[in-house]
Amino acid sequence: MNDASRTRPEIALLDAVRAAARQEQFLEVVSAEDARARFEKHLDLSRLGAETVLLADALGRVLAHDIAAPIDVPPFDRSNVDGFALRAADTVGAADATPRRLTLNAEVLACGHAPKLTVAPGTATAIATGGMIPRGADAVAMIEHTELIDAAAPAVDLRRAIAPGQFVSYAGSDIARGETLLRRGAAISSREIGMLAACGFDKADVVRRPKIAVLSTGDELAALGSPLRPGAVYDSNGAIIAAAVREAGGEPVSFGAFPDDEVALDAAVREALMQCDIVVLSGGTSKGAGDLSHRIATRLGEPGVIVHGVALKPGKPLCLAVAQGKPIVVLPGFPTSAIFTFHAFVAPVIRAKAGLPPEAAVKVDAAVPVRIASELGRKEFVLVALVTGDEGPIAFPLAKGSGSVTTFSQADGFLEVDALRTAVDPGTRASVTLIGQARAPDLVIAGSHCVALDAVLSALSVRGISARTIAIGSMGGVAAARRGECDFAPIHLMDPATGIYNEHLAEGGLALVRGWQRMQGLVFRAGDVRFEGRSAQDALKIALADPDCIMVNRNAGAGTRILIDQLLGSARPAGYGNQPRSHNAVAAAVAQGRADWGVAIRPVAAMYRLGFLQLAPENYDFLLVEARRERPAVAAFLKALADPAVRGQIAALGMTV
Repeated sequence: MNDASRTRPEIALLDAVRAAARQEQFLEVVSAEDARARFEKHLDLSRLGAETVLLADALGRVLAHDIAAPIDVPPFDRSNVDGFALRAADTVGAADATPRRLTLNAEVLACGHAPKLTVAPGTATAIATGGMIPRGADAVAMIEHTELIDAAAPAVDLRRAIAPGQFVSYAGSDIARGETLLRRGAAISSREIGMLAACGFDKADVVRRPKIAVLSTGDELAALGSPLRPGAVYDSNGAIIAAAVREAGGEPVSFGAFPDDEVALDAAVREALMQCDIVVLSGGTSKGAGDLSHRIATRLGEPGVIVHGVALKPGKPLCLAVAQGKPIVVLPGFPTSAIFTFHAFVAPVIRAKAGLPPEAAVKVDAAVPVRIASELGRKEFVLVALVTGDEGPIAFPLAKGSGSVTTFSQADGFLEVDALRTAVDPGTRASVTLIGQARAPDLVIAGSHCVALDAVLSALSVRGISARTIAIGSMGGVAAARRGECDFAPIHLMDPATGIYNEHLAEGGLALVRGWQRMQGLVFRAGDVRFEGRSAQDALKIALADPDCIMVNRNAGAGTRILIDQLLGSARPAGYGNQPRSHNAVAAAVAQGRADWGVAIRPVAAMYRLGFLQLAPENYDFLLVEARRERPAVAAFLKALADPAVRGQIAALGMTV
């Protein structure tokens, strides 16, 4: 069949396929190590030139030149104590039984005042801590070792012999004039600020921060603060990458978000390349007709695109290019992929250009409690949350996927799965590379999540107790509690034999702590006559009889899924295979018209303005690992759970306490 005989939609689809085929040359997938080597081969990683900034703005910067001290610090001999400046020779033999009496000179040396009188033999001058040692004096006696004598001529009795130089800081004893105060490449912290200030510097020459252009691409992007139109998402990548640039030592220059318009994006990238040292885009890296960013990168100058496709998960669509001697990096569009590849490939370049040393990787050995499936042929980086187990750290994988905004922020580190492995088995020991300053939480809660749980955790936060919540479903929580990997496991699991929630699981070192009841029901869009004004049972019969009535299910292992399967019996209506992991996802699917009904709790139905047909209450309780009952954080959780104020907040959310 030739193109003349095709319909217009067929021709459009064919054009897209051809465009994808033409891009095949740009998607030679290489290893992460090879990608980094190819990229750095074309880069100048030397630090940038110097700029002068006010001392107040130098914090966190890197010193561009050696600095020699222009003065002595202290600039004069000064007293370390409150007492009397004197000649040490006048104190020989002084003791409680044989004090030495010295005549007081007619001045008191306070800080900031130069002495006027010389300390002659047999005399002393009162001096405050930090005061300038007067001519003739070579030591200071502490006021505690003296006694003032009220006589015609004021005097002081000294009851301790003083050695020459005692309680005196000599000029230049801290910093000597002419010595190197700070060396080129020093990172300026508050300590370095203090050293510079002590020498009178009000400015500092520092390495210029590289300017990083930050652009986001995609028709789906909406500006922060604007209404969210259907099918759109907020440009979180722009904000995330800009913040990460600043953390890495660069200066972000935000160019905003651009639709998939090749002409507009090309102009913006060229302007960014003129203004900045590095250009970073996110989105538009995947192979396909909509891939604009790498196409633009190929025509900005030699050598152009160096890598397009890295054997990483997340991060395969990464595109690395160099033009006009400047790096151009096109990050994947999904937030976790974008930030992960940024830290792996862009942050080291920024740090080098800013004069900062490479970040030292800190690793810990941890046990992996669950199976982690991996794709053969790609090295995978799995973000994990660390909890403290009875036998050391435990690494729980954060399985929200690369499209999640929160995954990276909730991770304590990551582990690597080799490209030749298809899975990491439970019980495997793995090396976890820490992200930032990982800190063990005071309390670990693993299982089902509920909006009302936040009321309890907020009460703990006010008391300074940190809690790590790991949403792995009720069944996952039971398993974690049995393995001793958490303190509490929130659950809502009905015993099929008795119809009673949760009590059958309180065994083997696990105690049941009562939480609250929440009402489950059918959720639907207001006005749907198949549900509106009917009982849940009648509405369910009508829904099951209508092949066009699409449901949205819940994931296996969730307490709600058990209820759904009891309601459906052997029926498998349209949408049964759609199995999101939360009540919110169910409500969103119904509210957006991707499904017609599902099962969720009443507060979530109200949040999404959905109709609600009551099914049955369920108990949301906690399994407590008995061996941890005496821990302070566990006791605090139990206390918060019983707090009338917290219980009132839970009730206000629509729960029955």
